[in-house]
Amino acid sequence: MYTGIVLGTEVIDSVHNKDGYSTAIITNRHGFLDDVFIGASVAINGTCLTVTQILKDQNLVSFDISDQTKQVTTLGTLQPQDIVNIERSFKMGMENGGHNLYGHIEGTARVKHLRRTGETLHLEIAIPKEKIKYFFLKGFIGLHGCSLTINSVNLEESTITVDLIPETLRLTNFKNVRENDLLNYEIDQTTRTLVDTLEGIYQRNKL
Repeated sequence: MYTGIVLGTEVIDSVHNKDGYSTAIITNRHGFLDDVFIGASVAINGTCLTVTQILKDQNLVSFDISDQTKQVTTLGTLQPQDIVNIERSFKMGMENGGHNLYGHIEGTARVKHLRRTGETLHLEIAIPKEKIKYFFLKGFIGLHGCSLTINSVNLEESTITVDLIPETLRLTNFKNVRENDLLNYEIDQTTRTLVDTLEGIYQRNKL
């Protein structure tokens, strides 16, 4: 489990395509991965991946990405020198300053519009129409692994807006985001359960 509080960013060193999966090798310049072990879970751009190799002499860590994950997320387009958000899995006793995320990406959402005001960033995000029902005012969304509060929802246009503070921009790759970029998004599972349960009750009562 994760909290959506990104530690910082690292860089894709190389990507190796294989039969049914790819291996992404990521730098460890900031020490976020110093104590990882084979089999550990790390969120890369919000996607929960498993450590498959540790190259200590080169300060690199590798992760395997299945073809299914590449189809659902932006990880299928990773290239050397791309900057990715890093979060380690939550440990008992840690402060949870974000929200509960699982690294189970729903799909990708498009940056429809952005506006920079001073050192802040306002994003309008286009959500797939069949998924907009899971988002509400002052709820939250996981975007590229960041837990962000939803500041508006437009059901007709299937969009939401979020606002990023300077500290978030400093720590993450959102500082480089552009219009029409795709972002990995995660739905709050509690909200999904409530919405689907209520829809099911409503449908049964109509019969």
